[in-house]
Amino acid sequence: MVDVQLRVNGTIETLDLRPRVSLLDALREHLGLTGTKKGCDQGACGACTVLVDGERINSCLTLAVQYTGRSITTIEGVAGGGEPHPLQTAFIRNDGFQCGYCTSGQICSAIGMLAEHAAGAPSAVTEHLASRAELTDVEIRERMSGNLCRCGAYNGIADAIGEVAAAAAVQEVTETGAVRRGSAAGAARQATTAEAAR
Repeated sequence: MVDVQLRVNGTIETLDLRPRVSLLDALREHLGLTGTKKGCDQGACGACTVLVDGERINSCLTLAVQYTGRSITTIEGVAGGGEPHPLQTAFIRNDGFQCGYCTSGQICSAIGMLAEHAAGAPSAVTEHLASRAELTDVEIRERMSGNLCRCGAYNGIADAIGEVAAAAAVQEVTETGAVRRGSAAGAARQATTAEAAR
């Protein structure tokens, strides 16, 4: 047994664990945070997705001891000040779930994916690697392809993510007055310009 100190949802937790305990099992069985789901237990479905220092990971594939001192966010920690995260609200509004089993992993993954996109990380379908990709439906679906939904709520999931991305782009334009290339606002402006040119 080893002492493992984890910072989970802003709270430092000290656990006495076997070295081989996965982060997923530490969260669910030792901390009672059951929002993170155990699906395949092989890293193939994404139901166990959590954020570590803002990056999405499959918690079933990692050992808890690897994350000593790191900041871990589960679905229980994404809401701020008692208000749901914008993605949680968008998933409800766009019917981005049915049974709900994969939803916590989908939302955590989407938060990480939007951060990756904002940082300029390309995906497998990004055409021009030198510039930021437009966050199209195809981009969203590719970037979220590691998260499976057995109910088939993919259209609602993609719509919810697109809605939040577009709202963030509008907020950025409002705050800075500039439209960043590859942003949802940039895509909307380009589409409007193209339509006007016809």
